[in-house]
Amino acid sequence: MPKHPEINVELAGQDGNAFSILGRVAHAMRRAGLSDEEIAQFHDEATSGDYDNLLITVMEWVNTDSEDDGEDEEDWYADEEDEEEQDEVES
Repeated sequence: MPKHPEINVELAGQDGNAFSILGRVAHAMRRAGLSDEEIAQFHDEATSGDYDNLLITVMEWVNTDSEDDGEDEEDWYADEEDEEEQDEVES
């Protein structure tokens, strides 16, 4: 079981680029309220080896099952884009 099973990041069918994976996981961690220190610890572990190490570390930290946990990761990005657009309108 991962350290944070309440955080779900789907890997299947997504961009497999290492930086993309790191970004999606870090974003999900921030949304879940993890501290900057804990996110930095994850990042350090995930980037301490090769691509396989990255994937193993992700699976040790968050839920990567494709089951829907009620939160859609794509909705998070849409919310973030809406916030950026709103900031531009207000500027």
